[in-house]
Amino acid sequence: MNTQSPAPRASRSGGRTARRAARSASLPDHLRPVRPGMETTALRILSQADMERIHQTALAALEEIGLADAPPSGVELLTQAGCTLGHDGRLRFPRALVEDTIARANRSVTLYSRDGKNDLQLSGGRVHFGTAGAAVSMVDAQGRAYRDSTVQDLHDAARICDQLDNIHFVQRPMVCRDIPDNLEMDLNSIYATTAGTTKHVGVSFTDPAYVQPGLELLHMIAGGKEKWLERPFVSNSNCFVVPPMRFATEACQVMEECIRGGMPVLLLSAGMAGATAPSTIAGAIAQAVAECLAGLVYVNAISPGAPAIFGTWPFGLDLRTGAMSVGSGEQALLSAGCAQMHKFYDLPGGAAAGASDSKLPDMQAGWEQMCSAVMAGLSGLNMVYEAAGMHASLLGFCHETLILDNDLLGQAQRCVRGIEVTEETLALDQMRATCLGGPGHYLGTGQTLSRMQVDYVYPEFGDRTSPKEWVERDRPDLIQKATEKKEQILAQRAAARFDAATDQAIRARFNIHLPA
Repeated sequence: MNTQSPAPRASRSGGRTARRAARSASLPDHLRPVRPGMETTALRILSQADMERIHQTALAALEEIGLADAPPSGVELLTQAGCTLGHDGRLRFPRALVEDTIARANRSVTLYSRDGKNDLQLSGGRVHFGTAGAAVSMVDAQGRAYRDSTVQDLHDAARICDQLDNIHFVQRPMVCRDIPDNLEMDLNSIYATTAGTTKHVGVSFTDPAYVQPGLELLHMIAGGKEKWLERPFVSNSNCFVVPPMRFATEACQVMEECIRGGMPVLLLSAGMAGATAPSTIAGAIAQAVAECLAGLVYVNAISPGAPAIFGTWPFGLDLRTGAMSVGSGEQALLSAGCAQMHKFYDLPGGAAAGASDSKLPDMQAGWEQMCSAVMAGLSGLNMVYEAAGMHASLLGFCHETLILDNDLLGQAQRCVRGIEVTEETLALDQMRATCLGGPGHYLGTGQTLSRMQVDYVYPEFGDRTSPKEWVERDRPDLIQKATEKKEQILAQRAAARFDAATDQAIRARFNIHLPA
């Protein structure tokens, strides 16, 4: 509910206060104006012929160019599946093999939450927004400065996300730079995020040897291996390729271990248009599609039907400077085009949208974030990664921005929901009653009041007061209000924290850096 509603006058406080209290009460999920997994494919920037050409280009690239640098285990798996290993060391993928894999791949993936209340169903045009990335810095919004990110920052980000309705999942958004040992960093990243939120979490592993300790930790959190396998609430974000068209050897070994451990995998191809991918938008999408199709063959060679997300993540490049341009219109087109290719294959997919090149939560950040978040949502992108909190072309993360982005993503989701055209919403009966002998306006009618929260999304921080009211309220500052909200959330112990016995057992087994 918008916090800017003016205080009621004493003489009229009874009815108005009661109505305001009713509107502030939580709505049942089925009546919320926006919610996770709303479905749409309203935006189609690629024609059917365009998608066919991208598909054929990807097949040709896989058959003629192939991918280099697969680990020995991957070479064995893929050649047994039907790939050929050339004298140049590149694995090439016959068209029939790729098309057969697409036909039998898992078309509906469930990403589980730990408490069962926020499961994500990935299929069709169902849209979910969340965090992602590996920022190395935290943005101090008040001090307008950057500093190294820490495990406490990561835990705090998860705690904040847990309280935000429009953030649907938490993929690790930053690196714990205060933990120099990579194994301990990976394990503490799992602990910090899962102890901060019960929503679905995505993490990475820096070495194949770290997967088994990570799974052991997850089994302890879940209450046993069997319970973990029933509802794996953490997925692996896996950069299995180093564009252009090379496997990331160790990441592939990580992927093999994760799949065998029952962990869903995000097949992440993150080429940069003009540097590690073709500079054209169509070419960058085609290469990302080819690389992810190779990953899909790989996954299904390990375990047919294993849950995998088709993670085409091509990024834009400012060709004047060589810097990433994640907040550009080109980035919005890249992600929207990728979403359409996911629908072309009818595969669960994800891409990056909603990040900013701006260094601070300012006007630039706002226009950049909203542009790509809305376009990705309207394209029916199943998983919109990087959608909250991310600045400086993925180098900086900001807790205040994360909180403000909850408002932004609420508006984006209202666009995703679209316009319902029914007998009731066309409202001809209301027009008759209002215009023919009625009051001549719709304010205060039963129909208007009944639709207020069902149809409309009200920002918590966005200011809709008049200039006069704004001055009377001492000119409230958006960043200050977000900071106050952050401090309010972080003053409370995370509801997702583990019970004392589980936490004690975890700390006895692993070196956990967060205070108990």
